[in-house]
Amino acid sequence: MFDHKEIRKFTENVFMAIGCSEKDAKLSADVLISADLNGVDSHGVARLAGYVRLFDHGRLNTKPNIKIIHETPSTATVDGDKGLGLVVAPFAMNVAKEKAEKVGSGWVSVQNSNHFGIAGYHSSLALEKDMIGWAMTNAAPLVVPTFSKEKLLGTNPISVAIPANEQPAFLADFASTAVAYGKMEILQRQGKPAPMGWVQDADGKLTDNNNAVKEGGGLLPLGGDREHGSHKGYGLGSIVDIFSGVLSGANFGPWVPPFATAGFHGVAAEQVGKGTGHFLGAMRIDGFRPASDFKEHMDIWINRFRSAPAIDGEKVQIPGDQERNFRAERLQTGLPLNDKVVESLEELGKRFGIKF
Repeated sequence: MFDHKEIRKFTENVFMAIGCSEKDAKLSADVLISADLNGVDSHGVARLAGYVRLFDHGRLNTKPNIKIIHETPSTATVDGDKGLGLVVAPFAMNVAKEKAEKVGSGWVSVQNSNHFGIAGYHSSLALEKDMIGWAMTNAAPLVVPTFSKEKLLGTNPISVAIPANEQPAFLADFASTAVAYGKMEILQRQGKPAPMGWVQDADGKLTDNNNAVKEGGGLLPLGGDREHGSHKGYGLGSIVDIFSGVLSGANFGPWVPPFATAGFHGVAAEQVGKGTGHFLGAMRIDGFRPASDFKEHMDIWINRFRSAPAIDGEKVQIPGDQERNFRAERLQTGLPLNDKVVESLEELGKRFGIKF
């Protein structure tokens, strides 16, 4: 187990070593450490080496001039200037919150960004203002549409954060695929097969090969196959891609540039926009009804769902409960980093002269 405070400081130092300001380094580290504390190991410090590789390949600007390039009272488009999505997305959410305070809701599309970590971090920023937050992003084409052999979509996550009164917030954060690619990376590091329904091979057949995506196959949409509703996952992923990419002027579909994880270092051969795209939103509750009444009803909603009779050995949770349970435990016991993740962090430490 590793102390999260020490890993956080190490992560900050690595980001500063590639040229990030102290402020941006702290924010970026906070996004990654939050993922690890919440049990989302696929999007925590395991991704740190990937951001450094983005920098090495000239695809990451560590001193970006993030700016609004188009806006109305309730909407805006932000150019991330090739910056860390970990920094660009919070900037955009702050714009959305400011607009929501003035006119009831704010919606911001983002172009020219990079991988932004866990979507739930960014949607949750709206909770600070007692607002409902939305966050989504498109990603590199690792996912096959239903019945396709060609990878055209990313894992394209969606997150919604909703405040309550005495209960903790409702926080949904999920990929529009059967599984995020980071989970495949975890299986690769562990040498374990993929569950059937997660991925198909180059011929379009279901497989448990955890390297199938690198060998010409693709991740499957949420549902796995047509009989189990993969067309719905395909639809969700498409919505995220259009809101994040087509609406913002970022790349979309097969042209979204890959995150620099092992085996995916290149840039899309033909680009139709700028960088990776995001879409964020903030909604004032009192734009619909008194906030206190809504939050009291959210408490009722949460308590009622948690009290549902559960199958043996299980407990009904609301979205966000599992992450909160992980966080409470890991704040006490530390972060359980995989050996290969530790190796990658040690290599970064040696490269930049930072003690790990």
